[in-house]
Parts: sequence; structure tokens; C-alpha cells
Amino acid sequence: MAHTTHDFDWATMADRLEREADLFLPVFADTAEWARSVVPDIRRVYDVGSGPGGAALAFARAFPSAEVVAVDGAAPLLDRARERAAREGRAVRTHLGDLPDCLADLEPADLIWISRAVHHVGDQQAVLDALARLLRPGGVLAVVEGGLPTRFLPRDIGIGRPGLQARVDVATEAWFTEMRAALPDTVTTVEDWPALLARAGLVSGAVRGVLINRPAPLDLPTRQILRDTLRQTLDHAGDLLDAEDRATLAALTDPDSPAGILRRPDAFYLSAVTVYTGQAS
Repeated sequence: MAHTTHDFDWATMADRLEREADLFLPVFADTAEWARSVVPDIRRVYDVGSGPGGAALAFARAFPSAEVVAVDGAAPLLDRARERAAREGRAVRTHLGDLPDCLADLEPADLIWISRAVHHVGDQQAVLDALARLLRPGGVLAVVEGGLPTRFLPRDIGIGRPGLQARVDVATEAWFTEMRAALPDTVTTVEDWPALLARAGLVSGAVRGVLINRPAPLDLPTRQILRDTLRQTLDHAGDLLDAEDRATLAALTDPDSPAGILRRPDAFYLSAVTVYTGQAS
């Protein structure tokens, strides 16, 4: 993914991505356990589209003798990855570059992890092809895409019309379609991820589903994740919602409102994350 550094609050973004990575710890752990079961000797791991390296750090913990590399197009986020790893005494290297060009400079790996980054490149199949070529024989590629929309509020939340999240899902899907269509050299493809991995020359492996379930009342970091998600919804898809729904989202993101996501007692977090895997022959 391309990033620009001019006039951007990278520290705030890094904080947000680190909170999300902490929420994803069960997903990283499940992937590490699965990878260990199919690859007997994991010597090099790539976290592609790493941001501040949450997955890279988790894999450095899981595979302490492996070389773990965080790959991203934003130098400030890679700086944060190195700093966080150093605080734990973990060795995480970094590699700066945008997908897919950055992959050409990398050495073969045993495990490649890429989460919600493939869809930001116009030709998704070409990215998977390039990632597959990086695998050593027997190495595995783990791709997080799709999954189920996160649920975090009751149907009727006491403000606005009931069913807000269903309408947000529709608006977000429309925004996502427009985003994909506007990417350079975009290619329309059926997003059958096991088939795309097979087309990249990999043996289609397990499809891992990990449930993240945090019931109410939520801790502050999880509430902050939801606040950030709601703000992003307003930024990306607000124009696709009516005025009442936009006002409801604004109220939910208001830190001082009792109805806001940071304060309300009924907020929960329920998400199903899907990890598609393929193995090099």
C-alpha cells in the first residue's frame, strides 16, 4: 500500500493499529500454531503490510529462532515496529516498500502473513502470485480477507433508527466497491480466495476461522477501536448514509456523550476473522 508522509499523524495511526493488533492476538496465535504443524522448520517470516508490526511481533514471540521481517510502505510505522520489538527484546527487521514492487527484493520465506492488504492493490491475483513465488518449498502463505462484519451494538441503541449496523454494512460495501474500482490497473476478479491461491500455484490449505468475542462491558482499548471504526465509516461512507444515520454516528463517536461508544454499557465486540492459506509444493 502506498503511504504519504506529508502532514499526517502517524503516531495516532500507529496507536490505532497497535490496539487492533492486540485484539488480533488470538488470530496470530492460531496461525502460528497451524503453521508450526505444517512447516517443521520456520526460519523466515514476513508480515506484509505490517503497519507497526503487530503480527511480526507476535510471530517473533512464537518463532524466537526465526528471522521475522515487517514489510510496509510507511517508514514511521516501521519505526514503531522496531521500537516495540526492541522493548520486548525481540529481533524484528523491517523492509520499506509498497506492494507489489517491494516483494522483488525479499529472500524466500517459510511463512508469509498478509492481512487486509491485498484488496488495496488493483490486481489482487498478481500480488498473490508474487507472494507465492517468495515461498520456500513447503512454505505457507496466510491471507486475511473477507470474514464477517463486526457486530458491536444492539439492533435498537436508543438513538436514531434501529438497524444502524445493517445500513452501515450496505454503505461500507458500496464504498469498498468504489475504492476497488478507482485503484490503478484494477482487475475485476471473483474473490474466491482458495481459488486465487490455487491459481498462484499453491496447494490450497486450511481455511481458518477465528472468533473474537468480547462481551459487554468493554475495556477502553476495545472501545477506542470501535470509535476509530465509526469515525472511519463517517469518513469513507458517510455520504452514502442519510442525515439521521450520520447524526447517530456522530453521537456514537462523541467522547462526552453518555450514548457514545466510549461510555455506553451495551457495547460489545464480536467478529469472525477468516484466514485463507496455501502451501508451496
